[in-house]
Amino acid sequence: MTDIVVSSDGLNAAIRAILAGAGSNEREQKLVADHLVLANLTGHDSHGVGMLPNYIASAREGRHKVNGKAELVVDAGALMTFDGGTSYGQVVAFEAMTLAIERVRQHGVAVVSIRNSNHVGRIGHWAEQCAAAGLVSIHFTCGFANRTLVAPFGGTDARFGTNPFCAGFPRPGEEPIILDFATSKIAAGKVRVAMNKGETLPDEVLLNAKGKPTTDPKDLYVPPTGALLPIGGHKGYGLAVICELFGGALSGGGTWTKAKLGRKVNVNNMFSIVVDPARLGGSEVMAEEARNFVEWVTASPPADGVERVLLPGEPERQRKRKRLAEGIPIDPNTWGEVLAAAESVGVARTRIGQVAGL
Repeated sequence: MTDIVVSSDGLNAAIRAILAGAGSNEREQKLVADHLVLANLTGHDSHGVGMLPNYIASAREGRHKVNGKAELVVDAGALMTFDGGTSYGQVVAFEAMTLAIERVRQHGVAVVSIRNSNHVGRIGHWAEQCAAAGLVSIHFTCGFANRTLVAPFGGTDARFGTNPFCAGFPRPGEEPIILDFATSKIAAGKVRVAMNKGETLPDEVLLNAKGKPTTDPKDLYVPPTGALLPIGGHKGYGLAVICELFGGALSGGGTWTKAKLGRKVNVNNMFSIVVDPARLGGSEVMAEEARNFVEWVTASPPADGVERVLLPGEPERQRKRKRLAEGIPIDPNTWGEVLAAAESVGVARTRIGQVAGL
């Protein structure tokens, strides 16, 4: 099947039109659409427009709040806790990071917990927001939907989510270094994308419902469902546990237990630390050392088939440049789901095609 290719502006307009049909105000439309389009632009289609049908269904069924905001429930200056009240995570996290940046200007550091938000999307987006303000940040994330997705190291069934970890490091006059990854071997959304495209998965990524290796992405989505494996064996599993404890237990948002299975509400929690490097007294040294280290690491002779050594975040920037120039490819199954979501809120398929420029 041939992909549909949409410009970033056209895709943004289409997403906004659908969100408007679901009742979102202009600010919410912008925050959610900008976030989803940037995910697609950077090649993270798992967190792009393909998420919109789930969002719209959730909003229509009252499983998350439309036009909500982050509620500051604990305010101790440099320490804050926000409750999302199941509002759009793109709104909640943006508001939380915006206030965190303000507090870092006052205190040099901000420690922020977000709980009970709807899906917060690509976590790198929030590290990029902090890096754009010249700030270092670390983010631990976990969440609950109707089921678990990832097996623990040594286990054969799913016991927690994909629990992303993210860190951002600003570089004056240079692009920031952004590390952002699910602690599962691949994000669940990438399995959905592979299923929609009719592709198979790499070996040693997914287990079926019997706990046996499989390359069929349907084994994660069609009952009886299986489980993703953690990245890096016991090390990735250990980091996933820390993300669950920091993001869920420390934030007050909760951790996975048997009692949470079958929940219909998609809840995300995130624990973030944001730091002003200048307030540590070594920003000039930091910039120089970072520059020297980057030059040293990326000068490594490339392996066969590799053009050059890249930094974390650099592949995303390369894909963004390419997709801004050539358009964003969307597989027909995903685009069909987006059109169906539009219809569900009274927006005609032809209208979406028009605003998308198709």
